[in-house]
Amino acid sequence: MENEVQKKRILSGIQPSGDLTLGSYLGAIKNWAALADEYDCYYMLADMHTITVRQVPAELRRHTLTQVAAYIASGLDPEKNVLFVQSHVPAHAQLGWVLDCYTMFGELSRMTQFKDKSAKNADNINAGLFTYPALMAADILLYQADLVPVGGDQKQHVEICRDIATRFNGIYGDTFKLPDPYIPQVGARVMSLTSPEKKMSKSDKDPNGCVYMLEKPEDILRKFKRAITDSDTERCVRFDRENKPGVSNLMQIYAVATGKSFETIEQEFAGHGYGDFKQAVGESVVELLRPIREETERLLADKSYLESVYRAGAEKAAYVANRTLNKVYKKVGFLPR
Repeated sequence: MENEVQKKRILSGIQPSGDLTLGSYLGAIKNWAALADEYDCYYMLADMHTITVRQVPAELRRHTLTQVAAYIASGLDPEKNVLFVQSHVPAHAQLGWVLDCYTMFGELSRMTQFKDKSAKNADNINAGLFTYPALMAADILLYQADLVPVGGDQKQHVEICRDIATRFNGIYGDTFKLPDPYIPQVGARVMSLTSPEKKMSKSDKDPNGCVYMLEKPEDILRKFKRAITDSDTERCVRFDRENKPGVSNLMQIYAVATGKSFETIEQEFAGHGYGDFKQAVGESVVELLRPIREETERLLADKSYLESVYRAGAEKAAYVANRTLNKVYKKVGFLPR
């Protein structure tokens, strides 16, 4: 029991705004599964963040349930990890409002993702889109998380979370633990297959740029065959992110899927054309994802089991979250119930 107390806590989450991508798996979920023995792990489905952009309600419910199944199929054992749906723990919204009042307008206006999402959703620039970093800070601070696994492009969110926590602690005394970003070394940033200068994203307008975790093998292979390589005359498989972004992205995917080093991959495809390389990368991804897809489908056929997982997860999460929330409510001067 003593070890349980000493374990550092990790909190992360992905929005169930669509089907999970290969980027979500290689950059996040695959790494999460290996952390359970060393850390106290909380993984949420960030459905409250999802509605900053309009969603079809039935699809949001379907994506959320599918994502619970995919988490488990990817190796996140519900006995070792707390898996929960964000909206099932009211403390997220409750602390989110308190932190809104300790977050500065200027801080929020500088957030890169607000600028990006505003440009993509010009007809729906709502207040939630602007203030969601305060909700994200609440997500993290509720659990007194030590580490937050994020891609390199998400570090800004951990930084504003630390700023908000520091401000609150400065006014009311030691309340929140300051979290650090946890950035995995390999596979942290998978790029689009058709625009390798952009991150692979489910919101990509080009459907061929994004591979989904639960996609059919033939569709995955087709997308890799069409993947952008490079226009250079050298036409060799070599890792050079600046001059060969397309090939380098495929090499990174192949390295994570097979466990091979870049040097080994370069030797393997010396003298081969890009066609052979793209076929091999596609096949390695199909084999990597096949057991996950099959297990996800099996789990989705057992809805009562999935319900039991996310209900138990919400109970465990709420127990921890409410302890923090009660402390915050007392410090800001709210009358206890």
